[in-house]
Parts: sequence; C-alpha cells; structure tokens
Amino acid sequence: MSPDMVVHHGVEALKMVLLLSMPMLLTALVVGVLISLFQAVTQIQEQTLTFVPKIIAVFLVLVLSASWLIETMVNYTQGVFASISTLIH
Repeated sequence: MSPDMVVHHGVEALKMVLLLSMPMLLTALVVGVLISLFQAVTQIQEQTLTFVPKIIAVFLVLVLSASWLIETMVNYTQGVFASISTLIH
C-alpha cells in the first residue's frame, strides 16, 4: 500500500467523522448562540441555562438522525471492506 493510499483513506475517514458529527455540532452551535442572545437581552447569567437546552437539542437531533447516521456508517464500512482487496497489492 502506497503512502498516497494511506493519506487518501485517512482523509476519507476524517471526512466521514465530520459528516457524521455535523448535525449535532450545528445544533449545539445554534442553540448556544440563541441562549447567549437570550441571556444578553434578559441579563440572566445562570450557568445551567446554557447546558440543559443544548443537551436536550443535541439528543433530539441524534435521535432524529440516527437512521441516517447508521446508514452512512454502514455504507462507508462496506466500502472500506470492499476496498481491502485493492489495498493488499
């Protein structure tokens, strides 16, 4: 296996990690910004106010996107297993 193939498969794995984590990260970002805006407007500086809504929102997105996440991971894994024969040469 050449170094170019190793780099290619490493990049593909990193892309997959970013793709799978993106819905939860974007949700946490949007909810965090909205809560920060709410805290700035109302001058409420409660620490738990930032964590609880983010956890609930991320959990809901995880539950709603679970089938897509699993399907994407299975397709990627099948592709990796299918390419093993080309990696051995």
